[in-house]
Amino acid sequence: MLQVKSPLFFEIFYECRTTKARTGRITLIHHQIDTPVFMPVGTQGTLKGLLPQQLEQLNCQIILGNTYHLGTRPGLNVMQKAGGLHKFMNWKRALLTDSGGFQMVSLLELAKITEDGVKFKSPYNESDCMLTPEHSIQIQNIIGADIIMQLDDVVKSTLTGPRVEEAMYRTTRWLDRCLKAHQKPNEQSIFPIVQGGLDPKLRSECANQLIKRKVNGYAIGGLSGGESKDEFWKMVYLTTNILPKNKPRYLMGVGFAIDLIICSALGIDMFDCVFPTRTARFGCALVHTGQLNLRQVQYRKDMRPIDESCECNTCKTYTRAYLHHIVTVETVACHLLSIHNIAFQMKLMENIRQSIKEQRFPKFIQQYMLDLYPNKKYPSWIVNALKTVDVILL
Repeated sequence: MLQVKSPLFFEIFYECRTTKARTGRITLIHHQIDTPVFMPVGTQGTLKGLLPQQLEQLNCQIILGNTYHLGTRPGLNVMQKAGGLHKFMNWKRALLTDSGGFQMVSLLELAKITEDGVKFKSPYNESDCMLTPEHSIQIQNIIGADIIMQLDDVVKSTLTGPRVEEAMYRTTRWLDRCLKAHQKPNEQSIFPIVQGGLDPKLRSECANQLIKRKVNGYAIGGLSGGESKDEFWKMVYLTTNILPKNKPRYLMGVGFAIDLIICSALGIDMFDCVFPTRTARFGCALVHTGQLNLRQVQYRKDMRPIDESCECNTCKTYTRAYLHHIVTVETVACHLLSIHNIAFQMKLMENIRQSIKEQRFPKFIQQYMLDLYPNKKYPSWIVNALKTVDVILL
């Protein structure tokens, strides 16, 4: 029998002795990824305001593309002619594509969901588009990302009742259809997506069903959609307790610094979010104490960089006063702030990995939270989440 080479190899290098955090490496066809990793989102095959070469300079190892949007525009013919998204956008490192399922929530008024799939009305030209599990995989096979997502039945995280259970079981059925339709198992890994809303029983049932399938990693979906932080962390903790330790765990749509730190402690290896680039477009820069809204008049004469300890080109070259002068007015401001915000996320993840390696991750968490909340008035959800992994804040 022909030996199939795995398109994903996951090694765990160090495990935190206190929390569930670990650091390791995912080896993919196009690149290696150090974990825990934050993945910036390039919906249309581009990070708004940044060139692929700049992302390389920022040590970004993997980015996301959006199956629904790329499949609609530029469309499969163009993508096929280009030889996939890597060549189309001139990105030599790793890519992950979502399945298009999230658009069931974000474009709900344009979508109708049945057992066959999701029928969309295109936001571009009002034409009908049927996204089935098979079609989602066909698009992703053509896009050519290293990691691809199953089409899942996504419902809003705050929804309760029979629809949540229906979506959870349908997600499992759709996974089997995705796996069957997959044409490039030697090059691309399908990640199943754990659904089940905020119901511990449904989440557990879904995770237990998915781990019976032969896959190279898992995603946790349907969170970060308006639920309380207390509900959010409990679902993450519950799910990472069930998912196997020897495969990467990807928490979808999460990108705030606090969430990255806490969910790394809860055993997550991969994160993605539009937040760093989106907040840059609104004139906000990420710093370890939160955000600087550079539109505020207090920065008009401030000749300091965004962050004196940051080594990105924006911080080395431009002052807060200059950025205040151009944010939300000149397009170059979005570019400069996006560089800083992605650099901030990359550095945060590097610090998390280093502290896990040196067995000081609990101390890193304590210090980070103390810097953020010097009065020690920590939100209860942070205290409770960290208690479950034996971290007591100072």
